[in-house]
Amino acid sequence: MNIPFRKDAKFCSFFSYSKTFLAIFIALLLSVPTLVSAQDSTAAAAGAAAPAGGGDAAKGETLFKNNCAQCHAVTDERVVGPGLKGASGRHDFAWLSKWVRNSQAVIASGDPYAVKIYNEYSKAQMTSFPNLSDDDIKGIFAYVDQAATAAPAAAAPAGGATAAAGGDAKGGAPSDLFVIVLVALVVVMVLVLGVLLVIVSLLSKAVKGETAEASESDFMTRFGNTLKKISVDPAIRSATLWIFVLLVLKATLDGAYSVGVQQGYAPKQPISFSHKLHAGEYKIDCNYCHTGVNRGKSAHIPSANICMNCHGVIKKESPEIQKIYTSIENNQPIEWVRVHNLPDLAYFNHAQHVNVGGVECQNCHGEVEKMEVIQQRSSLTMGWCIDCHRKTEVNTKDNQYYDKLVQLHASESNEALKVADIGGLECSKCHY
Repeated sequence: MNIPFRKDAKFCSFFSYSKTFLAIFIALLLSVPTLVSAQDSTAAAAGAAAPAGGGDAAKGETLFKNNCAQCHAVTDERVVGPGLKGASGRHDFAWLSKWVRNSQAVIASGDPYAVKIYNEYSKAQMTSFPNLSDDDIKGIFAYVDQAATAAPAAAAPAGGATAAAGGDAKGGAPSDLFVIVLVALVVVMVLVLGVLLVIVSLLSKAVKGETAEASESDFMTRFGNTLKKISVDPAIRSATLWIFVLLVLKATLDGAYSVGVQQGYAPKQPISFSHKLHAGEYKIDCNYCHTGVNRGKSAHIPSANICMNCHGVIKKESPEIQKIYTSIENNQPIEWVRVHNLPDLAYFNHAQHVNVGGVECQNCHGEVEKMEVIQQRSSLTMGWCIDCHRKTEVNTKDNQYYDKLVQLHASESNEALKVADIGGLECSKCHY
């Protein structure tokens, strides 16, 4: 079918502009991989330091965290001992290997630097590691060099820790390039839609036997007339009204259900305490600080005395640790901000869940060992608790208390004994 077009037709002009936009968009898309790969290669070059002495940095990271992290930082920050940043450049490998395997022997030999460090750090004896091989030691210092190089870049968004805590911590703001590409894509989609509408209109007129001259009316005029017809259609107006009403109703119900729910709440604390560092990297057991979790209703917030069990020696000069000293000197407790709050009408017993139920802390509090800033991960609503009681099987193994209950349950059901079967859904269990 041949449809005649005039060179000065408005559609042809519109179509030529559309082709221009399409060409620009295709060029932009083709440039995206190049820009992204260039950014990735630059970041990789900046973030990956060459392992010192050819050591295995991945293996060295494990060795460092298991043997060295309690007393040394990969930066120049002082912990119990000096920071290790640049240590591989200050000494040759022969000296470093002797120091790691037996620091006291190096000090006894009269080495000036060894004696200076020993006196500067109150003559605290460093643990000897005679079993570490040369490859192990090279790997440790390769990891130190790599981590020390990456540390300044990682520390740059210091103010973003709290802001990112409400989102998993799981992503950042989209880049400017992504926004530009997204906007360009939307514009092109609109243009393509317009072109398709014009083509469909022209083809329909051609099928009806109309000439191109009869279809030369302004596209925007026809488009406006179409919108007017749609807007005055009773069915469409009714459907739009109902959709609006339903959306408002849904938003109202969602808002009502979220009253009192603080999921994602991550307040700023008076002291910047990192659970990721203490529970994650150093693997300090939760029970060490939260002493009531096995014995009573509350898990307890650790007192300053518990902090001082370690920080009486470690990182004493840190401004955050000095806040603990100030609290003790002024005989004032640290005013931690409570994160997980249940209403007064609800009863929850930590000891019952942890000791009897064997519930892990992460079941309710999330992966605390990965949180830099502690936050409420679960909703802690009544429905959330009930759902857990309906799904959780009771651990009856080697517990004579449950023997009779298991027999009674087995006589009526073939399914495993759940918390719901032993009163877990009774109102008085949580409300009294």
